[in-house]
Amino acid sequence: MTGSSANQSATRGYTFRQAVKDEAFLVTAEVMPPKGGNPAHMLKMAKYLRHRVHAVNITDGSRAVLRMSSLAAATLIQQAGIEAICQMACRDRNCIALQADLMGAHALGLGNVLALTGDPVKAGDHPQAKSVFDLESVRLLKLIRQLNQGTDSNGKPLPDEPLDLFAGAAVDPQLPSWSGLQRRFEHKLDAGAEFFQSQMITDFERLASFMHKVASQSDKPILAGIFLLKSAKNAAFINRCVPGAQIPQSTIDRLAQAQDPLQEGIQIAAEQVQMARQLCQGVHMMAVRRENLIPQILDRAGVLPINAVSPSISRSPAGTLSGQT
Repeated sequence: MTGSSANQSATRGYTFRQAVKDEAFLVTAEVMPPKGGNPAHMLKMAKYLRHRVHAVNITDGSRAVLRMSSLAAATLIQQAGIEAICQMACRDRNCIALQADLMGAHALGLGNVLALTGDPVKAGDHPQAKSVFDLESVRLLKLIRQLNQGTDSNGKPLPDEPLDLFAGAAVDPQLPSWSGLQRRFEHKLDAGAEFFQSQMITDFERLASFMHKVASQSDKPILAGIFLLKSAKNAAFINRCVPGAQIPQSTIDRLAQAQDPLQEGIQIAAEQVQMARQLCQGVHMMAVRRENLIPQILDRAGVLPINAVSPSISRSPAGTLSGQT
């Protein structure tokens, strides 16, 4: 690593990367970029998460719905002093564009990347758009490793220094096929995944089996996906519209019978955080457009604030949970 790269890495001070290294109980949360040019709501929600999460995931065209680019939105989050995890999906970019964006992420101080394949275009609001899928998540992880080692996808050296990206991957412990789940997990490990964030967990017995049968082969942290359900109607919509979602009827009934469904949803999420804490090294919180409620969930679950100083990551470009797995 050259002197310039070393100095840049030293000034970044990635809280999330250090927390992984320290084997801390990890907390991340997901925030959607705006659908338009005004990031005010996104930034407002993200600020509620300061000192409560190690990093904030910025989605990249989740469910193939058009939103501001993850790269731009994550940069805005970090300029606000909150560490970001920039999700990057293969659906919309070819190999050249992916490498270009990864280089840009590094230069902008976005040190964490979640490699995703991407939801199918037909699931979103632009079904007429053309998919790319030049790569998928495993090959994207390998590409990130190559760039970190100082070469591009063709094996040619990067004359302006290697990258220093901390790459993660998605995992779905509730997939019906154990063999397929294990094979995919192993491929991502071999490709260089440093952490795993799961899809929404509703079956904690299945999560326990995954941790015992599959994840135990690795020392990489697993963060269980915890989703805030706002009402029985919200839960039914997710079961109907989100691929792979299987919210139990007992949970839907509990929400339907509650005098205050939102508060009941907060309580359910807090109970799930407590269950996840007994099984794996972290949680990935999802509360669509109500991210301000995540601290309340964590408080009820007994998860203390993170006593870490926010990294100094706001600088000029010159110096500087949810697609398919």
